[in-house]
Amino acid sequence: MTTTTSVQKSVSVATKTKKVRHLTLNQFWEKYADREDGYKYEFNNGIVEKTPRRMKIKELHISKNIKRAFSLTEAYKNGGELFEEVDIQTLVEQGRRPDMVYFTNDEIKQGDIYVLPSFVIEIISDTDGINRVNEKLLEYFEAGVKVVWHIFPKQQMVYVFTSLTNVTICREDMNCSAAPAIADFQMSAKDIFKKELVAGLKLNNKSQIDHS
Repeated sequence: MTTTTSVQKSVSVATKTKKVRHLTLNQFWEKYADREDGYKYEFNNGIVEKTPRRMKIKELHISKNIKRAFSLTEAYKNGGELFEEVDIQTLVEQGRRPDMVYFTNDEIKQGDIYVLPSFVIEIISDTDGINRVNEKLLEYFEAGVKVVWHIFPKQQMVYVFTSLTNVTICREDMNCSAAPAIADFQMSAKDIFKKELVAGLKLNNKSQIDHS
């Protein structure tokens, strides 16, 4: 009686277990590359990884500050750009969507998903597991990325990697460099996280209310 019940339970559990469907990278691009539903989709050896979009409204000042500083570089004057959440292929069966990437003018003209950026920025949230963060870091450098910034908004720290074993931790007035990917691009950690313009906007709105 007990043996029969155990077998029935095992069969029931096995029946309910869903098989993980493995896709090819091309199938992933076709199905998920243009999907806009509030989530970020990445491809990891046949498995689709779904996470909330990272560039939250409260972090937009980070992107704005970085892009404004980049606009002063020779790389920008020569047609290079920093883009947010662009699909790229890193390794053979790896498709990623970093928070920000740098492409030269020539790379932009190619318009090819297989062009690898030399500079990648990831904004690390509280929900990012350390193993997943490190796996992606390893993947970027194995693929040939030259510089990776890990930005931690809560701690206001930036980890600047130029290899898996060479990292500079930046805070306050310490400069975060994108060399050798972008030779003349650097900015202080304080400037990455500053919110002065946002604070000014709030003050102006308050003034308008007081005088209305």
